[in-house]
This record gives sequence, structure tokens and C-alpha cells, in this order.
Amino acid sequence: MDFRYLGNSGLKISDVTYGNWLTHGSQVENEQAQACVRASLDNGITTFDTADVYANTKAETVLGEALKGERRESLEIFTKVFGPIGPKGHNDLGLSRKHIMEAAHGSLSRLQTDYIDLYQAHRFDVETPLEETMQAFADLVRQGKVLYVGVSEWTAEQLRAGAALAKDLGFQLISNQPQYSMLWRVIEGEVVPTSKELGISQVVWSPIAQGVLTGKYKPGQPLPEGSRATDDKGGASMIKRWMRDDVLERVQQLQPLAQEAGLSMAALAVAWTLQNDNVATAIIGASRPEQVVDNVAAAGVKLDADLLTKIDEILDPVIERDPARTAESSPKTREA
Repeated sequence: MDFRYLGNSGLKISDVTYGNWLTHGSQVENEQAQACVRASLDNGITTFDTADVYANTKAETVLGEALKGERRESLEIFTKVFGPIGPKGHNDLGLSRKHIMEAAHGSLSRLQTDYIDLYQAHRFDVETPLEETMQAFADLVRQGKVLYVGVSEWTAEQLRAGAALAKDLGFQLISNQPQYSMLWRVIEGEVVPTSKELGISQVVWSPIAQGVLTGKYKPGQPLPEGSRATDDKGGASMIKRWMRDDVLERVQQLQPLAQEAGLSMAALAVAWTLQNDNVATAIIGASRPEQVVDNVAAAGVKLDADLLTKIDEILDPVIERDPARTAESSPKTREA
């Protein structure tokens, strides 16, 4: 496993992060979830990403149990605040001071830890003054309950405003967590250049496009049993945009390139995101330990320029680059 600095900070994190969105507490039984966490640790992953909203707090609880007994100082635990949790009352979501403080204490309890390495604003809250949000984060940092602060799916303009306020309050934003893959390159136009200027790294999610880039979905053929595309708890709706024949046909054409690189299709997809020098880590999810092992093979891989060009030539007609489309997968208001 290789390690990279997260933003303009001294914090090093593993190239590959294990995340438990759509798995722990919902799709995957606790015993299997713990096996995936163990496989991650055994294969050099030290960074773990979750959120209080995942499975309405259950994902954090499962992760906390799975990591219990590990040396805390050897881990980097990330979580997030914004989405509705608990009974989903009027103050059970957003980035108000009240919700951030209550959510942070809840996450600490469920994760069985005294501090969160990276606490992230899961979305931008247009209904709460940014000053209030950043002051709450600053106070958590001063209290030692949060070591570093990041955000998720913020636009370039929002990153700039947040970074300026953070600096005024004596801390810094060091990360943004956007969707990014061979098929979804929205951040390349504005978010990445702005982030480089501000000293912010990307912690990218869905590097294999919800499993589409593994090549297991074939045009005109039945969906694999038990796959995310058949999941009625949220997985099918998330993957829907990629389940078009024109996308699936082009993904199949990547098979020879993966073989050329000596990687599985999944590992090629993860490695591709890590070629971007603004990406600090790629978050992988898994329902089986062997998927973790497969994805970890992407760590430290250097893809040559020829291979990257061939990937672009194959996928170009189906690559999404329009920032306006982020609204489809990145709700930014409390109503979302």
C-alpha cells in the first residue's frame, strides 16, 4: 500500500480507502462486513470512510465494532454530517451548529473513538449561514474531537468560500469528496484546479461507477443475481444512469487494456482515478473480502500515457463532464 498526504496537511492516508456506503447495516450482514474490514486491514488499508446517514447510523456502528481492538493511532477514520438521521425531525439534518454538534457526538459514540480524523460536510447547506457551519467545525477542532475538516461534493465556488472562512477561524479545509471515475469526470473542469490552488485533495467515491466498470454488466444480457443493479434498497437507482447499452458496450472494450496492465477491470478503474495528482485516495466498497483484495491491487500502480489515451478514445462518447449534472447525484439542500 502506498500513502499520500491529504491536502496541504501532514496527514498521510492510504491510496485506497475502505468505505461502507450502501453496504454495512443494509446490504451486507455484520459478519460479512467485519470480514471485509479485516481484509482491508490485512491488505494495508488504514483509512476508513463512513457517514452518519448511511443506513441511518447503522453503518457507523458496524464500522466501530469492526475496528474495535485495533490500534487507534494506526487508523484514519473519516465520517460525515449533513443528511437526515434519527427520526428525521426538523433539526435532524443540515449544517446548523445544533445538528453538527449533536451529530459529531453521536458519530464518536457509534465509532467508539475519542476523535474523528476527518469530519466532512456531506453536502453544502444553502439554508444555514456558512459562518455558522465553519465556526462549529472550528470548535470541534479546538476541542480535539475532530483533527481535520473536509467537505463532500462542494462546487469550486463553495470550496473557495469555505476555505477562506476556515483560514479566518484558524483551521483549513483539506479535502473534498466527489464522485469521480473514468465515466464521471465532472470535477476536472473547475473543482480540481480550484482545489489545487487551495491545498485541497480529492477523496473520490464510486471509482468503479457503482460496479459498471468491472465489466460484469453486459449489454442485452440479464443482470447478475445479487448485483447492485438488482438491489431495491437504493443500489439500483444509483447505478441506473450507467445501465445503457452504449455505455456497457464501451466498457467491455476496456477488457484488453486491463489485461495489458495486468489488472482486473475493477483495479484498472481504481488505478485510473489515482493517476490524477489531486486525488489523495479512492474509496472502495465491498460485499465480499475478495473484492477488497482485487481493488487494493490498484495501489501504487502507474498507468502509462498510451494506456490512458486508449481508455479516453474508447469511452469519450459516454463520459460525463457537465457540472450541471452533479445535481442528479449530489443533493445540496436540506430538502434533498
